[in-house]
Amino acid sequence: MPHPPLRLGVNVDHVATLRNARGGRNPDPVRAALLAIEAGADGITAHLREDRRHIRDDDMARLKAEIPKPLNFEMAATEDMLRIALATKPHAVCLVPERREELTTEGGLDVVGQHNALAPFIARLNDVGIRVSLFISAEPRQIEMAAKLRAPVIEIHTGAWCDAVVDGHAAKADAEWQRIVAGAALARSAGLEIHAGHGLDYETAERIAGLGEIVELNIGYYMIGEALFVGLAETVRTMRAAMDRGRRNAVSPNQAGQNQAAQNPAGKA
Repeated sequence: MPHPPLRLGVNVDHVATLRNARGGRNPDPVRAALLAIEAGADGITAHLREDRRHIRDDDMARLKAEIPKPLNFEMAATEDMLRIALATKPHAVCLVPERREELTTEGGLDVVGQHNALAPFIARLNDVGIRVSLFISAEPRQIEMAAKLRAPVIEIHTGAWCDAVVDGHAAKADAEWQRIVAGAALARSAGLEIHAGHGLDYETAERIAGLGEIVELNIGYYMIGEALFVGLAETVRTMRAAMDRGRRNAVSPNQAGQNQAAQNPAGKA
């Protein structure tokens, strides 16, 4: 059976970070979103944080009004954010954990510990036709709870794996990869749609694209950084090409685990 196509969502948060460093209107994250779509992005992701450190309310309204592709609204599960999401009506809402003192999202949402609060929140979004995604670590109990909460999508937090790859910690990278592989298998068996993101670059995006159950990657910080040197359109095209190379060799999670074990039978670093 052929694997489903792999979508690329481009996160434009850090275009707004650069704008906000100086104030004013430029660079404009909406313009960046339109350029990314023209170059091959399948959708746009933007995180409206409680402190508005990068994306602002008017950015979300303009993105929804002006881009011709789906808008993925990342946000914390708060009443203020729910109000904005219901008014904006994006294609999707991805619920993420948020601490004001963090530089970036540090881990997955604890849907097990917060299930009582999340259940009505998810239900309200589902009721108006907004697709809900939960940004979680690839842990069995979190995945199982996501399914119980009737969130149709999970996004696997890939940050720990990507960090270990970049830092050259082979044993940790292998352990984190195995967690992603197992998590993808479990989520698929639970009937969830599976996305992935956080810390992905060309190399890690190409590799995770080979995991056939994952249907969307959301990538931002690395791509905006690369765009400073080669331009956003070229960065999107290069990322798209990396993902396509990985997808051509896509395997199921079980096959991915077997292939990794064959490459590293003793679990050596």
